[in-house]
Amino acid sequence: MQTSLQRRKLALYVFFFIPGLALASWVTRTPDIRDAICATIAQMGVVLSGLSVGSMSGVLLSGRIIKKRGTRFTMLLGLTLVCLSMLTMAWGVVIGSQPVLALGLGFFGFGTGMAEIAINMDAAVVEHESGEHVMHVLHGCFSLGTLIGALLGLGANAWHVPVALHLGCIFVVTSLLLWRFCWHIPSGCGMQTATDQAAQVINVKQRSVWLDPRVQMIGFVVFAMALTEGSAYDWLPILLVDEHGFSAALGSMIFVVFAAMMTLGRFGGSFLLKRFGRLVVVRMSIVLAAIGVACISLGNGQLLAGMAVMCWGLGAALVFPVALSAAAEGGAQMNERVKAVATIGYVALLVGPPALGFVGHAFGLRGAMLVVLSFVVIAIFMSRAMRSPPSRFSTSSH
Repeated sequence: MQTSLQRRKLALYVFFFIPGLALASWVTRTPDIRDAICATIAQMGVVLSGLSVGSMSGVLLSGRIIKKRGTRFTMLLGLTLVCLSMLTMAWGVVIGSQPVLALGLGFFGFGTGMAEIAINMDAAVVEHESGEHVMHVLHGCFSLGTLIGALLGLGANAWHVPVALHLGCIFVVTSLLLWRFCWHIPSGCGMQTATDQAAQVINVKQRSVWLDPRVQMIGFVVFAMALTEGSAYDWLPILLVDEHGFSAALGSMIFVVFAAMMTLGRFGGSFLLKRFGRLVVVRMSIVLAAIGVACISLGNGQLLAGMAVMCWGLGAALVFPVALSAAAEGGAQMNERVKAVATIGYVALLVGPPALGFVGHAFGLRGAMLVVLSFVVIAIFMSRAMRSPPSRFSTSSH
């Protein structure tokens, strides 16, 4: 019989699966969505700004909501908005409205940004209570969701399933999953007590995690790698179609490869971390991601592009979740450190890629990916912050 902690972990895994499934469902249909709303690359950047605005709002408000209502309330509210975003985007496609589609993306961004901060904070507590690594498996479930969503999107493209029908079905599935597992998350986690408030007033200067150099360096690494991951989610299918001559269906299939590499990397993370250690795994991951982004930005040929996507996916897989585990280490204020690094990561993941649309309009999507590459290269030198103070966990965390 499952314990309450096991049920809680299972629910967290499902709650990370939901945004991944939803994300891949609309990402794999972006060429069709673009045609349905008659948008240029620059106009798609404007439409995707709904995702940016929603994401930034969700990420910034998440901490305040968590302190007042707890992680359970925050994640359920956010995931409800993620489900509703599917219906809103479907309606935008039906009527060919760019503003309605942007609104749907805003719901998705707001809900995802708010929910995933709460889920990561809850997962850090589960790691602390269980003594087991959870983060990379948690993010692996997100990647598994994108993989399944990408496969469904590939099938929908191949069989010419209307985008609205496709997204409507995803709404039903995600809503049922949310209702089924929402009961396994305890309430009260993350809420700020009167004692916490008093301690914060007394120690506000000493307790500012944002001024911690190690948190800042981990945050930069997370920013670079989350931007790398998010750029693939937002732009990879269009990049493959417009810049490398793939058909819409084949572009979706290559996105499936990216999602598969992300999933493989995250679920295989335990072996790599135990065998090579965290710092080596992080550095090799960053280098692999840099090779992938560089090849797809500067190279030509569909075979090279396909291989680059594999490197891109494997390289981007582990760094974000492993960095969250690293941020949780180091003494007091675990929740605050995790929240700070997660906030940086989700701003990059959800807000950064839409802004690349404006760069892509001016310099092409290949040029936009070079911006991503520059951050990844700098992250190689910042990765030394992933060395951690002594940990309760096994040597895999060092």
